[in-house]
Amino acid sequence: MHIVLHEPEIPANTGNIGRTCVATGTELHLIEPLGFSLSEKNLKRAGMDYWPSLSVSRYLDFEDFRQKHPDAKIWMATTKARRAYTEVEFGPDDFIMFGKETAGIPEEILVEHEETCIRIPMLESIRSLNLSNAVAIVLYEALRQNDFSQLKKQGELHRLSW
Repeated sequence: MHIVLHEPEIPANTGNIGRTCVATGTELHLIEPLGFSLSEKNLKRAGMDYWPSLSVSRYLDFEDFRQKHPDAKIWMATTKARRAYTEVEFGPDDFIMFGKETAGIPEEILVEHEETCIRIPMLESIRSLNLSNAVAIVLYEALRQNDFSQLKKQGELHRLSW
């Protein structure tokens, strides 16, 4: 699985998303410009000690990303989509793209990919969810559809046993 952030602006969100990616074995792709430096302490604090374990790639722009992944199936998460994220079938190598916090994915990109646009249902009065929450919701549905392959399916108690 792959998560793509198009021009993320808030370091704490990207750090949280990075931690989720490490926990799920998901690659993170960052499309510039970024609204922060990757060395910012807020980014590393949100990702905690997991950030060095993150598989992360950076791209100059969306075209650079497309050139490096020409055959990628990209699901585009947007509040403007007609289909919910639960109405599609995710493959194990799919990319799920999210836009920047203040504007989402540019409409110029969305109109070229209408068939792969997905949304998280929410009340009409709500503009959007927090980016890191939205990533977790959609990513875990995609992982569930793929039987959580490669993920530990059961934890153990620390002091006692089941």
